Amino acid sequence: MGVKAALPKYELYCYYVVLSMAMLWAASWILEVSSSNANRKSFKSNIQPGWYYFSRKMDTADLEWMMWFSTFREHIVFALSGHVIFAKICSMLAPQYRSLVYMVYGLLAVLTSMGWTYVTLILSHCVLLYSISLVKLRWLCFAAGLTTLATFKMEPFVSWQAGFVTGSFELRPVLFYGGCGFTIMRCMSFALENCEKKEGSYSILELLKYNFYLPFFYFGPVMTFDKFYKQANNPDLNRKEREMWNIFIQALLHLGVIIIVALIFHFMYILTIPNDMKLLKHLSDWAIAGLAYLNLVYDWVKAAVLFGVINTISRLDHLDPPKPPKCITMLYVFSETHFDRGINDWLCKYVYNYLGGKHENVLDELIASLCTFGVTALWLGPGWVVLIWAFLNCFGLNFELWTAMFFKMEPFVSIEMAMSESMSRRIRAVFNTFNFWCIVLYNILALNSLDFAKLVAKRMLLKGFPLSTITVMFVTYCLVQIIKEKERRQALIDDPDPIPPPAPVPPPTTTIASTLAAQMDASAPQPMDPNKEKAE
Repeated sequence: MGVKAALPKYELYCYYVVLSMAMLWAASWILEVSSSNANRKSFKSNIQPGWYYFSRKMDTADLEWMMWFSTFREHIVFALSGHVIFAKICSMLAPQYRSLVYMVYGLLAVLTSMGWTYVTLILSHCVLLYSISLVKLRWLCFAAGLTTLATFKMEPFVSWQAGFVTGSFELRPVLFYGGCGFTIMRCMSFALENCEKKEGSYSILELLKYNFYLPFFYFGPVMTFDKFYKQANNPDLNRKEREMWNIFIQALLHLGVIIIVALIFHFMYILTIPNDMKLLKHLSDWAIAGLAYLNLVYDWVKAAVLFGVINTISRLDHLDPPKPPKCITMLYVFSETHFDRGINDWLCKYVYNYLGGKHENVLDELIASLCTFGVTALWLGPGWVVLIWAFLNCFGLNFELWTAMFFKMEPFVSIEMAMSESMSRRIRAVFNTFNFWCIVLYNILALNSLDFAKLVAKRMLLKGFPLSTITVMFVTYCLVQIIKEKERRQALIDDPDPIPPPAPVPPPTTTIASTLAAQMDASAPQPMDPNKEKAE
């Protein structure tokens, strides 16, 4: 059973055809709605003049995207270009001091953009958490770090600290919260790694080098200190074969995606339409489902591009940054529904795997996931929507484990052993289909609004039942089977042996994704090879 179970080609072709037609149909609904309602009063605040030769207005509802790629594009390009130039000069003349040069340039850039009071505030937090890390008590480092993080996420501490930063310009609030939040996460990583260091302690200079690396300072992602320290101090700056070519292709790919997103914003107002509840009530179930799905896809694209641009620069600096998140289209398990792989790696290393151990005990897993989502909620900023999102996703993550353990018992094991591999895959895909829409519903709650999430759930489960519900679920089933087929082919490339060996017990350092994805899709016992039985 499991991921290597194949399906007939004609069946897969049908899945591709159904999925393609459904996507085009949903897109046509959204395109029609966007064209016919472009001048609605509720749209005027978000639909602004765009490229005049298209004779179309542009959806500007996502302030973050517009800020990075339109309003402050020149400022960001100027700062990052300076970093690339100085980094290249340093790597040519004095590669042994490159991490120090990164720190100096980053410190000067932060000082120039935010002022000396902001730099002083950041340094005070760095010194505080460094001092606590010298005690080498993990619980104390965690308590101090989370308390410090809370001061940037909860009132009145936020306003009090923000009052120290003088000057006023449009980008200042974003840079303030971004720089402070990521600083605390980096300082906690440094403190926890310092606790693990057996002999002596890291110097505070290493913390400053780590924290003031400009590409990661304001924008992320978070690279854990152990990885950054090893890579930034690596004297070998020789590149692998075709590495620069791959970096160049990656940069062109991100540029292409930015252009495609701009085109979509001119023709499909996928971010503005969900804010107009009166309009949504008149849309078809297909349009509602398509909007929910496209909103999640767009948020993944945004995260992939934002982190991808930064990661391209860091790769020029001979670093190996966290990979972009896995596309929401490829997800049918809760364990991989993260939009920031850096934060996910941080949580897995210091919270989830540390508390969850081998992820086999239900109670340990529950405690580990609760603590993980608790830290995540604090990182996002505690609020009712964030808490509901965290609770639902935490429940989904644990429910996957409970379900996997339940179906390991008799008579389910015997029943699955009696059926063919392809039939087992089809049955698993049915369960994964419901899982996929749970992921969609839970995450549009955080990305859009509670009202939109309630409307989608009502249309899919109540008002649209049974025709719309069954149709959407069948299309999603086709999508899940296509995903499984891609995973099957990748598994055959990684391990061409048609009979995979029994899965080993996952080590404590396993990730959330590798643990629960394996439990959901490869936990069933493998059928006996008839050739092997005959030989015996």
